[in-house]
Amino acid sequence: MASAIVNIFKIPELRRRVLFTLFILIVYRIGAHIPIPGINIEALKSYFDQASKSQAGGLVDFFDLFAGGALKRFTVFALGIMPYISASIIMQLLTVVIPQLERISKEGPEGHKKINQYTRYGTVLLCAIQSLGLTFWMKSMSSAKGTVVPKDAGIGFIIVTVMAITTGTMILMWLGEIITERGIGNGISLIIFAGIVVRVPAAAMDTWQRVVDRSDPIIGIILVGIFVLVVAASILLTLGIRKIPVNYGKRVVGRRMVQMSSQAIPLRVNAAGVIPIIFASSIILFPAQISNMLGGSEYKIMQTLQYWLSPGHGVYMFIYAMLIIFFCYFYTAIQFNPVDIADNLKKYGGFIPGIRPGPNTADYIMRILNRITLSGAIFLAFIAVVPDFIIRIWPEEVSHEMAYLFGGTSLLIIVGVALDTLKQIESQLLMRHYDGFIKKGRIRGRYQ
Repeated sequence: MASAIVNIFKIPELRRRVLFTLFILIVYRIGAHIPIPGINIEALKSYFDQASKSQAGGLVDFFDLFAGGALKRFTVFALGIMPYISASIIMQLLTVVIPQLERISKEGPEGHKKINQYTRYGTVLLCAIQSLGLTFWMKSMSSAKGTVVPKDAGIGFIIVTVMAITTGTMILMWLGEIITERGIGNGISLIIFAGIVVRVPAAAMDTWQRVVDRSDPIIGIILVGIFVLVVAASILLTLGIRKIPVNYGKRVVGRRMVQMSSQAIPLRVNAAGVIPIIFASSIILFPAQISNMLGGSEYKIMQTLQYWLSPGHGVYMFIYAMLIIFFCYFYTAIQFNPVDIADNLKKYGGFIPGIRPGPNTADYIMRILNRITLSGAIFLAFIAVVPDFIIRIWPEEVSHEMAYLFGGTSLLIIVGVALDTLKQIESQLLMRHYDGFIKKGRIRGRYQ
């Protein structure tokens, strides 16, 4: 691997791409420390130190994880790139539901350009709504060191804050696009990846200090073992593929009859990626957010609801797992249409051995897809609830931030982005006759 890293800098084009990507990520991290004008930093820090000891602290830590720590600091990148991800997911769903959008998406490059333009408009709208909610939340914050926002802050502060946060998200979207175009890897994914990875050292040191204070090294060894197992499970889930063999009949090429080569249809075990976790998290955390906004501490029903839906509770973990399994099937059904695949195979003379073309092929593919989706959904739900098990078993030894780094969306993003980026670098090295990271064989990406 050391020689492969040296080879990266021997290739001028690859060296420029890697250095450009690192430069943009550094710019992103600098922007994540530029606070909103008019914020009382000391009062803000005191507020979150106090909130970390309550149930709401886990909720804030979860969202702050994907903002790279910018949410707790209320910087211009407080929302991170997640509004763009949410807008992309919504646009994908609308493309399936609305026939006009479906026709546009099938118009080739021009259609994709229009869909991307609509996605950007949706991102601006989501940013404006979410940043407005953040602004009112900031105005309600107070701690022992005073209010986070000056009491005399009026409509001018709200407008400036909404514009600053919305502009910050749009800049992140632009940075991600130029990384994809001029750098190495997927820019949007790398920005999320950098925001998560940068939190690992501080969270690990905090957890280590807690374990040392408890004077119980066995807990530290168990935590390391769980981390290794979850990473291995995330890699298996990311790379897991079921291949369906496909044969083609003979074709006339020129004046000769040629037998077409056999191929395979790759079905991913986790075709939905991390989207089921994002959907499930948004839904299960929504009642707790509403309860906090309505003053849940004053009503017994609200208190009970907050207790049941607090991270680490048995009811929370069960509902969370069921939602993940449901959204795995839902999103896979949207993204993968067995009828279209069967029709395309029949059109080009392909067939699955032992299966009649047409509806029988579609039923066969659907049956296999349902089976592998079930196993992938259960596996994904297990990885997603690992942080909640850790919080429930060791609430004093492990912080919420470190627990969320142990599993769920964070690890799947880290593993998936790392594999895809290494795959691209590996391809560049092998194309120029350099040794890659693995001498025997190539690194497999999520779609291989």
